[in-house]
Amino acid sequence: MSTVIEHVMAAPSRYVQGRDVIQKLGSRLQELGSAPLLVADDVVWDIVEEQVTAGLEETGLPVVREGFGRFATAEVVDSLAEKIREGEHDVIAGIGGGSTIDAVKAAGHLAGVSWASVPTAASSDAPTSALSVIYTDEGEFVEYRFFPKNPDLVLIDTGLVARAPERFLVGGIGDALATWVEARAVAKTRGKTMVGDAPTHAGGALAELSWKILWENSLPALDAVRAQKVTPALEAVVEANTLLSGLGFESGGLAAAHAIHNGMTAAPQTHGLTHGEKVNIGTLTQLIMEGADAREIEDFIAFTTEVGLPNTLTEIGLTQEDTDEVRAIAEAATVEGETIHNMPFPVTPGLVEEALASLEIISRRVRDQRGLPEPEFYQAPH
Repeated sequence: MSTVIEHVMAAPSRYVQGRDVIQKLGSRLQELGSAPLLVADDVVWDIVEEQVTAGLEETGLPVVREGFGRFATAEVVDSLAEKIREGEHDVIAGIGGGSTIDAVKAAGHLAGVSWASVPTAASSDAPTSALSVIYTDEGEFVEYRFFPKNPDLVLIDTGLVARAPERFLVGGIGDALATWVEARAVAKTRGKTMVGDAPTHAGGALAELSWKILWENSLPALDAVRAQKVTPALEAVVEANTLLSGLGFESGGLAAAHAIHNGMTAAPQTHGLTHGEKVNIGTLTQLIMEGADAREIEDFIAFTTEVGLPNTLTEIGLTQEDTDEVRAIAEAATVEGETIHNMPFPVTPGLVEEALASLEIISRRVRDQRGLPEPEFYQAPH
């Protein structure tokens, strides 16, 4: 009996990006339902309440907001799903960061209603995807949850992105830079993507486009955020971080970089780093493991240093003497079912451990040769 290979392209039903589009959230939600539930933490709600409330009231929609903590845990998801049922809501919108949006997607799926992603920063490619990452209360990775459809709406206001902390955009760049590096590895083996048996050419092409846009626009986009202004460079990076990287990872495939990110949740020293900061360590580790061209590795180190992303153990709170922690990361990254096994060669904990241990020497050499600052030791918040 032959095996059918499916090439699947996944995408949200509608993607909306631009300055002040948060004001139009009400009219966009009105297309999906008449009783929305908004989910946002207190900090985010203080920023968007006036514009969101005005937009919903203008369209005659009720304003019902539920708070959010720090992580998308199984308990939080179940609680949100119950609130959807109790309030007879027909659409749920996650406003804020990746964990808020992940919790909303999972809850919307459980309750059988439409869901919308409304990121207030371009800090990851999670908003467009048909999956959620579930964590423990302490922030340790538990599982991916996959859904049969993508968000019904993704809406991102570049004015909000311009006023968000610079570190959020830096993290989004780190997350998105991994997309092409992982997709091209998966393409070599036609390994499984997040939504199908094999990657699509479209997914790979979008991943590569995201990569090119980031190399051309990241530094001026960060300048725009420092000035709290929306520029063409910022618009380009927001699209690369959010839409192109989202479509690229989901339909192009994940490999070692994100698996190593997941493994890092086993090391308490790395807690408090953004998703993209940890992913960047995974991307460089993957480049080293696959024996990428030396110039590509050196350019990647130099570029990510200029962007403000970590590329040494020092910058994630570890030293070369922390062999137990490095080994724990390597072992967690290579468990059965992890995306690291999409690499075009067998990957063992030992291989990951050796690549991680070599980061310090390689990155410090490149930074010294190119006149870039030495890494500063990261201390996790307690």
